[in-house]
Amino acid sequence: MDKERAGIQSVEVGFSLVEALARARGPLMLRDLASDAGMSAAKAHRYLVSFQRIGLVAQDERSSRYDLGPAALKMGLAALSRLDPVRLARERMPALMEEINHTVAIAVWGNHGPTIVHWEECAEAVTANLSLGDVMPMLASATGRCFAAWLPREMTQPLMEPELERARKANRQDLPLTLQAVEAMLAEVRQRGTARVVDTVLPGIVAFCAPVFDASGHLVLGLMTLGSVATFDPDYGGAIDVPLQAAARQLSLDLGWGSAAQA
Repeated sequence: MDKERAGIQSVEVGFSLVEALARARGPLMLRDLASDAGMSAAKAHRYLVSFQRIGLVAQDERSSRYDLGPAALKMGLAALSRLDPVRLARERMPALMEEINHTVAIAVWGNHGPTIVHWEECAEAVTANLSLGDVMPMLASATGRCFAAWLPREMTQPLMEPELERARKANRQDLPLTLQAVEAMLAEVRQRGTARVVDTVLPGIVAFCAPVFDASGHLVLGLMTLGSVATFDPDYGGAIDVPLQAAARQLSLDLGWGSAAQA
């Protein structure tokens, strides 16, 4: 049992080379690859010979640089095809809820807009009158603003226009009333990396929603939290915003986002 737990150290050491290639922006020379992996060039070369034989690493004949091989690509694609963003997000929610001590939820893009598909209510949470299957407004909710900021406009425009018209008729001063104001609001959401609303959907309630991206850089879900203005930190960069964005960013990385797009 002790030997099984100890594992095979050489495998762990050699894998540092693969990790270094995965982090790199392109193929690497032997000396640079060895340096990034924290080993000598001679030691790295021995591992690379074996990795080349099994297709995990490939070497360009002209430049002599090393890169990930076809076997690494096959494994990566297989892993990505088995990922379930909502399942992964649900697994992370208890830890996030414990850290921020507020209700958290997951929303995905449905036929009628951003839809709540999972909800975990904190024991000390205020009653929010939201439930699974609820479709969130595009302009008045943090979730809607999050999706509007990162989804293609042709998907979101048909839903935003009626809300914008209703906001104009009601002279809602807490909502954008022109397309220019909508664009400015969404630009700020993208700049800050998260969407926030205060007293828009529900009186006395603050909400944040952070985007989660897949390996192609496409928005796959929004990670949302909300709470009473009496106990919920509403500040950007505050006690709620920071861990929420960190959780969304880590989930995106685990879905392969960092390898294809950076935001």
